[in-house]
Amino acid sequence: MSPPKMPDLSTSTKHKYVKLGYQYLVNNFLTLLLIPILAYTALELFRMGPEEILNHLNSLNFNLLHILCSSFLIIFVSTVYFMSKPRTIYLVDYSCFKPPVTCRVPFATFMEHSRLNLIDSPKSVEFQMRILERSGLGEETCLPPAIHYIPPTPTMDAARSEAELVIFTAMDDLFKKTGLKPKDIDILIVNCSLFSPTPSLSAMIINKYKLRSNIKSLNLSGMGCSASLISVDVARDLLQVHPNSNAVIVSTEIITPNYYQGKERAMLLPNCLFRMGAAAILLSNRRSDRWRAKYKLCHLVRTHRGAEDKSYYCVYQQEDDESHVGINLNKDLMAIAGEALKSNITTIGPLVLPASEQLLFLTSLIGRKIYNAKWKPYIPDFKMAFEHFCIHAGGRAVIDELQKNLQLSAEHVEASRMTLHRFGNTSSSSLWYELSYIEAKGKMKRGDRVWQIAFGSGFKCNSAVWKSNRTIKTPTEGPWSDCIDRYPVFIPEVVKL
Repeated sequence: MSPPKMPDLSTSTKHKYVKLGYQYLVNNFLTLLLIPILAYTALELFRMGPEEILNHLNSLNFNLLHILCSSFLIIFVSTVYFMSKPRTIYLVDYSCFKPPVTCRVPFATFMEHSRLNLIDSPKSVEFQMRILERSGLGEETCLPPAIHYIPPTPTMDAARSEAELVIFTAMDDLFKKTGLKPKDIDILIVNCSLFSPTPSLSAMIINKYKLRSNIKSLNLSGMGCSASLISVDVARDLLQVHPNSNAVIVSTEIITPNYYQGKERAMLLPNCLFRMGAAAILLSNRRSDRWRAKYKLCHLVRTHRGAEDKSYYCVYQQEDDESHVGINLNKDLMAIAGEALKSNITTIGPLVLPASEQLLFLTSLIGRKIYNAKWKPYIPDFKMAFEHFCIHAGGRAVIDELQKNLQLSAEHVEASRMTLHRFGNTSSSSLWYELSYIEAKGKMKRGDRVWQIAFGSGFKCNSAVWKSNRTIKTPTEGPWSDCIDRYPVFIPEVVKL
């Protein structure tokens, strides 16, 4: 007779309640400590009676000079504290570009163009088909007009036209939403990694909207898909030194000049994933904007590790059988993102996690350092710190690995998967399409915390934590307005083309 099996503690009900009890005890330790102290103090005062209490108070010698000095010290310390406290940064509102239906690229259209453009390389066509089947993209993603030609016409004029379309549309919608006038913009930051023309995109915006001559403008390029949060970081720094100001951030990636027409497979893969998109974001440090702002910036962490540009979504493996080509993503998330993601999580953890999770993480870290380096590291339960997650929709495999390693549910990564399905990889602006999805679903409540996680070449991993100032009503307009009722949709592992 075989011995009885040990219960699975990871799913045991008793284990669940033990963990809940531990979390409650640690997170409320000070409260639980103060309750008996306050109870004992109240009991002693009750026993003494009012006369004895008055006698004790009269026995204390209060000197007027001491009272004045103490009051001055309290006022001085309070003044220094509030003056040195960083200014609060508010996200007033944002707008995402919604591509016109004329730019839609269904799978059949994409593959037909691939066959015509790569007529001498059937294996490259097959490669793109295998990638598209497993990409997680849907039938409504869009490419700019120049890519619809056979062959494509990625000219400088066409690239400028795409930039004007996505940027000006997003900006116009932002002005409409917020009531902001172009002349009121104090800071302008534009990030576009691979298209950096002269005059710059920021100059193009300034000229279009006739912005002030003394506006502080920056144009960031080469920052990869994590550039949007880099722009937020730059805007935050500028808003700290310029009181009563606002900043507009434009995040985009221009597809037209970067559409690859060769036969190198690693270069062909981005053609299958990247799609057109843009976002315009209004940040402010004005107290008057507190009441109308959607979010407040709580934390922002930037990490950059490694000199090589190993794109996480461009890793593929070709087996000995040349007909089998697919995406191979290393199962170890730390190996994909290098030390950047590990450092980012380690940095942001103490800022947002409750004491119970920090204690477990610290214990695990000490155990690995002192006793056994092979111990499996403890992954904190970030679900206790955030209600919503916006993971950069760079590729299906990236979302899968982050969901697995951060132990997130399907609902937590729903916004990322649906954004990838509906809009594709829109590079740095994907985080804002995901935030818009959460709002369109009516899930954003007052006090909810959002963790935006962005990845980019370099390797960069940037995080931003926002807190909702109010319960956000389901918007009637926006990129999801005509399709949100259909989402979430089931996304199969492989879509046979």
